[in-house]
Amino acid sequence: MSLSTFTRIVLRERPEADVLPDTFETQTVSKDTLKAGPGEVVVQVTYLSLDPAMRGWLRDVRSYLPPVQIGEVMRALGQGVVVQVGNGSAFKEGDIVSGSFGWTEFAVMKDKALQKLTPPPGSTALDFLNTLGMPGMTAYFGLHDVGQLKSGETLLVSGAAGAVGSLVCQLGKRAGAKVIALAGSDDKCTWLENELGVDKALNYKSETFRKDFINAVGYLDVFFDNVGGEILDLALKNLNRNARVVLCGAISAYNSSKPRGLVNYQNIIAQRAKIQGFVVFDYTSQYPEAIADLAVGLGDGTLKRKFHVVEGLENASKALLMLFSGGNTGKLVLKVSDEPSLGSSRL
Repeated sequence: MSLSTFTRIVLRERPEADVLPDTFETQTVSKDTLKAGPGEVVVQVTYLSLDPAMRGWLRDVRSYLPPVQIGEVMRALGQGVVVQVGNGSAFKEGDIVSGSFGWTEFAVMKDKALQKLTPPPGSTALDFLNTLGMPGMTAYFGLHDVGQLKSGETLLVSGAAGAVGSLVCQLGKRAGAKVIALAGSDDKCTWLENELGVDKALNYKSETFRKDFINAVGYLDVFFDNVGGEILDLALKNLNRNARVVLCGAISAYNSSKPRGLVNYQNIIAQRAKIQGFVVFDYTSQYPEAIADLAVGLGDGTLKRKFHVVEGLENASKALLMLFSGGNTGKLVLKVSDEPSLGSSRL
């Protein structure tokens, strides 16, 4: 790569179904554009988070965030190192920060759009893209505030081997629930049972899945759903009275132009159940208490995490597809660059 330029990836066209090679466009930009103004800094991006929600950000529809615009850098949360400081900025060179940088090697950011990262004991900066970041906040508040899980209840988790699902499983066990996890391979199921301690993990691709599901689940009290589609419909047939269904995501339908509708919804009436969606940004004021709680679990080893790291910004679009094919276990992140030492930035 030239020392005078950097790379960024922008949205070229909106995909109707699957993300395609032509969905994004790689651009080479002069580093002369990287000037920190008053109250701004330049950040060299080190890691970017890859999340299922990113597929939704490509749709030009009303949602909790405006869609990524054509020609705009693809939105992504990430972390990096401050390499240039503008007048009046509260940051200094070498600070590790997080923010919505997007798919780029460098970004000019306003102070108010950044958070300085200070990892608690037993954690690392990268945990702020996982357990101590959006996936962790999603799992924590989705399970405890929306799901209202109680000790002795049965918790079903779909997408259980992903970043959010794997933490939900562990928080469920910590709360005293019976936890049934759903994943898409035998290896993932083994990891969920042996490493995370779920009571039973089921491979939804197994020929005996529906029989295994009925035998393992019986009737559920809380369903934390990351998948939607047929899995959600199956769960609705197996609700306990006053069950709670937490709609976190619907990854099975994100690439579908005609998502499958529900059939078994009438059981929600019969069992006096609730089905509720949520957006993690609604809990921003409560993040500190969740981070403190989760950090204790990381520190004492009772909460485990796993990262799936893909290297190179040029592999961003291919890596994103792994979320929809089940190609990752744990938190999927993109490594953009090594962390620069003070004075050694490529800027």
